Amino acid sequence: MYKKLNILSIGAGAIGTYFGGSLALKGHKLVFLDRPKVAKELSSGKLTLNLNGSEFEINNPTVVGSIEDALKHGPFDIALFALKSFDTVSALESLAPFADKLPPFLCLSNGVENELEIIRYLGTGKAIYGTVTTAVGRRGTGNIIVEKLRGMGVEAGHDISEILVSAMNEAGLKAELFDSGPSMKWSKMITNLIANASSAILDMTPAQIFSHPGLYYLEVQQLLETLKVMKELRIDVVNLPGTPVKLLIWAVKYLPLFISRPLLKKAVGGGRGDKMPSFHIDLHSGRGKSEVEYLNGAVVRYGEKLGIQTPANLLLNEKLMELNTQPEKIEDYRNNPTLLLNEF
Repeated sequence: MYKKLNILSIGAGAIGTYFGGSLALKGHKLVFLDRPKVAKELSSGKLTLNLNGSEFEINNPTVVGSIEDALKHGPFDIALFALKSFDTVSALESLAPFADKLPPFLCLSNGVENELEIIRYLGTGKAIYGTVTTAVGRRGTGNIIVEKLRGMGVEAGHDISEILVSAMNEAGLKAELFDSGPSMKWSKMITNLIANASSAILDMTPAQIFSHPGLYYLEVQQLLETLKVMKELRIDVVNLPGTPVKLLIWAVKYLPLFISRPLLKKAVGGGRGDKMPSFHIDLHSGRGKSEVEYLNGAVVRYGEKLGIQTPANLLLNEKLMELNTQPEKIEDYRNNPTLLLNEF
């Protein structure tokens, strides 16, 4: 039997609350590091987790507003890192002076470059690739609901990998070990790309995107470009917990568009339900930031280095970044596929 872990969760958002809270319910020690305002609100309140229809509460969780205060509760066995990719560098810059006191980071953020940034700022051995396929909704600060339990992945080969997976499975998180961290993260990114940027740009649901032949063609092209980059990088597509990514890619590569479109429309619609994709939520909340630069944009950056053309990803990245910085143009593209497709 492994010992109970001492865990630092960087952030008390949806993923941090879900993973940290689930582990805390099984007796592991959790310290959450978040903005001082959030720390003050949560430390005198509670975390609420709706897990598979059952409600759980954690009263007076340990939530601190500075890394100095967090380290008073150390040493830590592992840190959970699940920030939005556009917040990664600023967070790591603030943590870098304390690198020697920090444990390895299990990186659960979307995108394929965050682990590299963790290594760059904190040092070799500080990053463990991770991914989340479970859909988690946020009902308020420290209040989450599991919308669809699929599971999560952890990169094998680290001293704590097997211990961490055992602890997470005891907590009902359905964790699996993966031999290749990059394969796991790039495969997850494939699922993140689908009907994400186009949905945000056009203010259309994923089902509406897949119902339009021209938009579906654009969706397929962004995936095929991503696969070309992965092939050149010698990164394999792998199935993820509850997510048959290989089957998706087989359909995209080998089935005629008129056959694959209704199949994938059903799969995407069933997986997301009525929930709009993350890029749409970020754009229409007016936050002025988007992870598109770290998903479609990452495909473009790697493509440029490798000499691979990525026009679909380039268009989706540039157009969504433009709308984030010039929101007055959002109305021009709303429900206007022709305008977007004419630029492809």
